[in-house]
Amino acid sequence: MSIKSSHPASPGFARQFIDLAGGYWSSEKKWSVRLLTAALGLLTVGQVIVPILINLWSQRLFDALEARSMDRFVTMIGAVGVIILFNIANTILHLRVKRRLQIGWRTWLTQKLLDDWLTRGRQHQVTYLPGDHDNPDGRIAEDIRISTEVAIDLGLSLSYCALLLISFTNILWMLSGAPEVTVLGATFHVPGYLLYIALMYAAIGTTIALVVGRPLVKAVNHRQGNEASFRFGLARVRENAQAIALLHGESGERDRIVGLLGGVKQGWNGQTRALSNMMVFSATYSVLSAAFPILVAAPSYIAGTISLGVLMQTAQAFQQTVGALSWPIDNLARAAEWKASVERVLGLNTALQRLDREIGGEGTERIVVVRSDDETSLTFRDVSVAEPDGKLVIKPFNLEVKPGERVLIVGDPGAAVRLSRTVARVWPWGHGRIALPAHTRVFFMPERPYLAHGTLRAALSYPVGPERVSDAEATAALERVGLGHLLPQLDEEDSWDEVLAMPEQQRLGFARLLIRRPDWIFLEDATGSLDPESEHDMFRLIEEEVPAATVLTIGSHPGLEAHHSRKLVLERVNGAVQVREEVCGAVETVG
Repeated sequence: MSIKSSHPASPGFARQFIDLAGGYWSSEKKWSVRLLTAALGLLTVGQVIVPILINLWSQRLFDALEARSMDRFVTMIGAVGVIILFNIANTILHLRVKRRLQIGWRTWLTQKLLDDWLTRGRQHQVTYLPGDHDNPDGRIAEDIRISTEVAIDLGLSLSYCALLLISFTNILWMLSGAPEVTVLGATFHVPGYLLYIALMYAAIGTTIALVVGRPLVKAVNHRQGNEASFRFGLARVRENAQAIALLHGESGERDRIVGLLGGVKQGWNGQTRALSNMMVFSATYSVLSAAFPILVAAPSYIAGTISLGVLMQTAQAFQQTVGALSWPIDNLARAAEWKASVERVLGLNTALQRLDREIGGEGTERIVVVRSDDETSLTFRDVSVAEPDGKLVIKPFNLEVKPGERVLIVGDPGAAVRLSRTVARVWPWGHGRIALPAHTRVFFMPERPYLAHGTLRAALSYPVGPERVSDAEATAALERVGLGHLLPQLDEEDSWDEVLAMPEQQRLGFARLLIRRPDWIFLEDATGSLDPESEHDMFRLIEEEVPAATVLTIGSHPGLEAHHSRKLVLERVNGAVQVREEVCGAVETVG
């Protein structure tokens, strides 16, 4: 039966981001985080003080030059030195506090998303859901970095521009005076006229920039998506380098990667065109912004109503006001990059939250796996297995596997693997109840054991730490499975999934089994790369070392039947798989 796909309407973009990332300020370290934020605010105020001081210093400097006063000129030299020292101290502190806040926020959000992704098989289950959540590694590593770092940068620059605007609006108003303007014989006093001109100038510039730069947002989004696909393609080649080499698939992989690179190039060119249109405007606007305020204030200087110092102070105040009002223009490209990254982070988070709602929500149909003190066997009660979209994979069945039994599962391989993963709690789609005895150890061995980069001892002990495996245990396990020649490399770091041949990797899986000594063992074609004699040796090893363990094996090798007492046959009938049991040659349908 289909799982529910409906979900409440999503809140706005800003609200989603705040809900996801804003918890950093109320986390366990909230007081140190808030203190850093307050300190950063004060240091930003300090950054605004510097241009105000320079503006006042500029007026006095040019007045001293106009008066040809050497004493005042020397005083201005000393004053600018003090301003420089203050600016250096404030800038360094601002940088250090900002970067500490950025890395703290990034670390917190990364850990939060990792906790949601790497838990209860979610990293595997989410791949089966539709939606925009591909390349989760890139989203966690790169997009979270951009989302947090750039958010703080944009917030600080916006705060700086707002404070700058407030400060220089007042200065510009006072410097404007109240000139008389005559229109059709009528005379009007226009106080603060320079401020109005600055506002109109910035408004016109911002409007043009937003219109011209609108395609840039789309171009940045498109490029980042292509870049992520390119990185993912390269990572896939690296992860499967050995298989590609053995199949001589380099040519096909190269063509595929070049195709992805073509998408990167297309996204780059699209962004270049959008940036070029923005640069035409920016180049004009930046030059005009430097000249325009002097041209506006020059008539008053020529008329002798203001000094040279006031002229230069007015020009600087005008530039600072327009610069503060031009924040959208200056940050449009970076804001577009930030928004695209936030949307990718939100896409992954939304998929994980949806997965939790659809699998763990009340009233949701799913396969329930429990550990019970009342159970002594592995029991399946009215269990049916489905795809995430609700399509039936395995028809409802009932089954009991008693302790110590050896059960072979053959037939449809996809259905068999899904059946095994239901017990592992990583395939919840379907209906029914699976019960295992409490306080027993369960061990799942896939066809290809996962070997993380590190020491061989760490690979042997995974998922627990290497310190949990003594030299004696490691020696006994490796020698027992025929890997004694690897003992000198026990504490050497390497990529063991590339160093070891596939048969050696599968033997290492059995060495892990000996270390863990489980009560229930699930083998997913775990001897597929071994020759018949080696396969026989591995099953004899289980019989000798963990004789009381229950074994369920997925495989199709004829030699496997000799090591099992029961056989489950998964046959596809009318589009879905039916489970039937064969015991000592007798055939009966399980249900």
